[in-house]
Amino acid sequence: MAEEKDLQQDETLNEPGQEAAAEAPEAEGPEAEATEEAQQPEEAEQATDTESAGEAEAAEAEEGAEDRDHRMTREEKRAARKASKIDKEKEAMQEKIAGLEDRVKRQLAEFENFRNRTEKEKSETFELGVRSVVEKLLPVVDNFERGFATVEEEDKNDPFVDGMSRVYKQLMTELEKLGVEPIEAVGKPFDPNLHNAVMQTQSEEYESGTVAQELQKGYTCHGKVVRHSMVSVVE
Repeated sequence: MAEEKDLQQDETLNEPGQEAAAEAPEAEGPEAEATEEAQQPEEAEQATDTESAGEAEAAEAEEGAEDRDHRMTREEKRAARKASKIDKEKEAMQEKIAGLEDRVKRQLAEFENFRNRTEKEKSETFELGVRSVVEKLLPVVDNFERGFATVEEEDKNDPFVDGMSRVYKQLMTELEKLGVEPIEAVGKPFDPNLHNAVMQTQSEEYESGTVAQELQKGYTCHGKVVRHSMVSVVE
C-alpha cells in the first residue's frame, strides 16, 4: 500500500510538471507570432527595398535609353544638317558650273560671230582692194585694145605688136584670176544694172531695146559690177 501511495504521489508530482511542460509550448505560440509579426514588416521592407531598387534600375535603364535616343536624335540631326549643307554646297557648285558653262558658250558664240564677221570684212576688204586695182587697170586695158584696133593686118606680125599682144594677154589672164570678167553687151537686152546707155540708134538687125553697139567694155569682179558697159541701144 505504501508503494501505491508513493506511486500516486509521484504521479501527482509529475502531473504539474507535465502541465507546465505542456503549457510551455502554448506560451511560446504568441511570442512566435510576435516574432513573425516583427519579421513580416522587415520582410515587407526588404521587398519594398527590392521593388524600389528594381524600379530605380528600370528608371535608370529608361533614362539610359532616353539618353541614347536623345544622343541618336542629336547625331541624326547633326547628320541631317551636314547632309543639308552638302546638298546646298552641291547646288551652289552646280549653279556655278552652269553659269560658267553658259559664259563659255556665250564667249564661244561671240568669238564665232567675231570670226565670221572678221572673215566677211576681210573678204569685203579684199574685194574692195581688188576692185580698186581693177578700176585703175581697166584704162590700161582700154588703151591696149584701142591700140590693137589701129594695127593694120600686115603689121600684126610685127615683133613690137606681138610683144604688146603678149603683155595684153598676160594682163587679162591675171585679171581673170582675180575674178574679173567682161560684160556681154552687143545683141543682149538692155540691162540698166549692167549697161550704161549713152545713145540710141536704129538697126534692122536688132529689135528695139537691144544693145546694138558697145562703146566701152564693162567688167564685173566676183559678180559685182566694176564698170558698166557704155552702149548704144536700138530705139
